[in-house]
Amino acid sequence: MKAPDTVVADIRRRLSDRWHTDLVGGEAAFPHAFPLGRLDADALRDDYAPIHAWTVGMQDWARRTGVVLDYTNRRAKGGTVQAVPAHARVESIDDAARIVGGDWSDRLGRARMRLAILREGYPQMIDIGRTLRLIDTYAAVDFGLLLTVADWYLQDPARAALGVTPRQVPLPGVHAKWLQSHKAGVQALTGLADLSLLPEHSSRIHFTYLDPDHRAAGGRVHDSATVGDSFVPAYQPEVVIISENKDTAIHFLPLAGGISVEGVGKGGKTVASFPWIRDAPVVVYWGDIDRDGYEILDGYRADFDRDVDSILMDPETYEAYEQFGTDLDKNTKAITAGAPRPGTNLHADERAVYLRVLDAQRTGHRRVEQERIPLGRALEAVQLVCKQSVSGVYEGLTP
Repeated sequence: MKAPDTVVADIRRRLSDRWHTDLVGGEAAFPHAFPLGRLDADALRDDYAPIHAWTVGMQDWARRTGVVLDYTNRRAKGGTVQAVPAHARVESIDDAARIVGGDWSDRLGRARMRLAILREGYPQMIDIGRTLRLIDTYAAVDFGLLLTVADWYLQDPARAALGVTPRQVPLPGVHAKWLQSHKAGVQALTGLADLSLLPEHSSRIHFTYLDPDHRAAGGRVHDSATVGDSFVPAYQPEVVIISENKDTAIHFLPLAGGISVEGVGKGGKTVASFPWIRDAPVVVYWGDIDRDGYEILDGYRADFDRDVDSILMDPETYEAYEQFGTDLDKNTKAITAGAPRPGTNLHADERAVYLRVLDAQRTGHRRVEQERIPLGRALEAVQLVCKQSVSGVYEGLTP
């Protein structure tokens, strides 16, 4: 037997999934009867009191919300027949919005106004329901810009062949980055399958050569490479250190055969696209001790398709440097607890700290930034990984 909160969750789910098709006259989301769960026949025969109490509670809830209860007759103890709620019926999408609460009534009102505008001005739209859902989160300003840009293209369809980047489209009053993130909306309103915009520039990485002999010979220290470009580094690295933060990558200490790479956020597809990094004998990731640090490490292991080593992200390091940690992000907002990502590629010691910084009952700071750990300690950790991972290549190295 479902409680009212569970039924409200069912209503919310159906509303979220189908509101747009309902508004445009496609597949109707409401009226709909939501099942209230199966009643246990033994419970009915043995003790009807709890079911009676549940029935009364559902009736009170139905009166408050305007839900219509549909009943079924069931045989209870002693052979008596009792009318028991079987379904909660919601008659309309507006009733559903009122029951669910939040901003749903406002969202539907806004969607109806936009739907009227779209139907009148853009009859060429193929899937108006999908478009309505797409623009649901557009602020009023963005919706106005959407109409401006769509009209600009429709006035002269040849403009779709300008061959410019999204930031270069010559539209007065439309800021450079707007089209870049709203292209799908423009295509939906105009019916243009392709706006013929030039692709985004390829991703780049920035890195630092750490080899002391290379530096002593006057070789460049800092370099960059673009995905898809023909590029060979000054030397093939024996060890690559990927650092979450720029400062630790740029200032990493000299290391024979080493290159330090500045991280590019979550996931490692960009960095892994360079064979001289992906196939280096040793690849090490060093990140902050916090949610992002461990989830980025998880992404690198997935994208590299190899067991990328980590340094200084273990319980011992957390215990040693937690005193220098913080519970505030870069915007001075509190770093909150949260649910861990399931099925990660983290090792047991890494996952132990990951769970600790996410735990609502945790003791200790939720973030220890890697900059708070001395670079000499990081160099020692990398050298230890090298000795353990590549037999003979780094034997005899000293900090």
